[in-house]
Amino acid sequence: MTPVKIGILGLGTVGCGTVNVLARNGTEIARRAGRDIQVVAAAARDINRERECDCSQIRLTTDPAEVVNDPEVEVIVELMGGTDPALNLVLAAIDAGKHVVTANKALIALHGNTIFERAQQKGVMVAFEAAVAGGIPIIKAIREGLAGNQIEWLAGIINGTGNFILTEMRDKGRDFEDVLAEAQALGYAEADPTFDVEGIDAAHKLAILASIAFGIPLQFERVAVEGISNITREDVGFAAELGYRIKHLGIARRTAKGYELRVHPTLIPERRLIANVDGVMNAVLVNADAVGPTLYYGAGAGAEATASAVVADLVDVVRALTTDPENRVPHLAFQPDALSDKPVLDLAEVETSFYLRLRTRDRPGVLADITRILGEHGISIEAILQREPDPERGEATIIMLTHTVCEGAMNEAITALEALDHLLTPITRIRMEGLGNH
Repeated sequence: MTPVKIGILGLGTVGCGTVNVLARNGTEIARRAGRDIQVVAAAARDINRERECDCSQIRLTTDPAEVVNDPEVEVIVELMGGTDPALNLVLAAIDAGKHVVTANKALIALHGNTIFERAQQKGVMVAFEAAVAGGIPIIKAIREGLAGNQIEWLAGIINGTGNFILTEMRDKGRDFEDVLAEAQALGYAEADPTFDVEGIDAAHKLAILASIAFGIPLQFERVAVEGISNITREDVGFAAELGYRIKHLGIARRTAKGYELRVHPTLIPERRLIANVDGVMNAVLVNADAVGPTLYYGAGAGAEATASAVVADLVDVVRALTTDPENRVPHLAFQPDALSDKPVLDLAEVETSFYLRLRTRDRPGVLADITRILGEHGISIEAILQREPDPERGEATIIMLTHTVCEGAMNEAITALEALDHLLTPITRIRMEGLGNH
């Protein structure tokens, strides 16, 4: 059969990785797909700069619309990032009857509902495995491999930059700012690291995972997000003393009242497998009713790791070219008319345990006042760790682990505690998750 001809928008790290994987493994890929896959056109900001991929047989242009409108191109691979102009280009490709493969998590999280509706109308596929966790086939696993299950919850380390920073803080006792500077020097973090360290990147990915897991519309705006920039090496050390590790988790959970969608620093028991995922690696733990817990681990970024997912999507698209649209795997795992309208809960309604660090004056009655206020708000204490007071400064540090409590009650308790004359600095609080026995 004639080769399937594709056009790539963006010849950066992942774009070149995709070209290289298709060239190196072309024969194997064709055996799986049933047809050859050829890159015939690509758009890049600078078509003259040297690249780590052979573009000699590819028509290059600085105008991505030329690739979208090229009559020879059957499939568009969008690897530009961001939403402008990516959204308009993807919609134009769909309107032209072309299938789309993308690694763009922001595009899917923010505009996926519109994109998938348009694709459904036009009878084309939009594949996005590479948008979450790089080379880990987590979307395919949830959407297809776990299709016989009800997903109860999932928890993921889905941003390698944040995981690298927390790992270095734990292993080497370094400060956040110091490790962030190294992450930027190594290319793990951007010059503006906000998306990574403040949890926005992970929230994009969590919105996608939750939609596929629970059959709900994409709702990025409902994800509660908290970053790691306020985590100190002292917090990392105290957590270790208590048998925990701090990870920046994306958590999605099904409850009787609705769905929890949250990204935040989390204390996890150190014996859990996911607590031992270190450096820039990613992992997603999925708990389903039939199969139980399953853990997916691997590279969350990188040229060929992400290209692996892009090419896998291309193989799926090629396999489905002759399939009626009604018989294809739905974009968000569930049929479009069967998505749930059950609400996403406000963070104040979520129930978790907490780690609290309080810096107080060293004088009688402080601990009694603290425990009294916590008790008035229905908060019981599981463990207390008190550091030796500093007699010269008249200060003490108290660490508390609580039992499960509603976030709203904890917010009220912290407001009352911080009104005390005893407190010298705002209270540090980090949520805790047991994550079963996995």
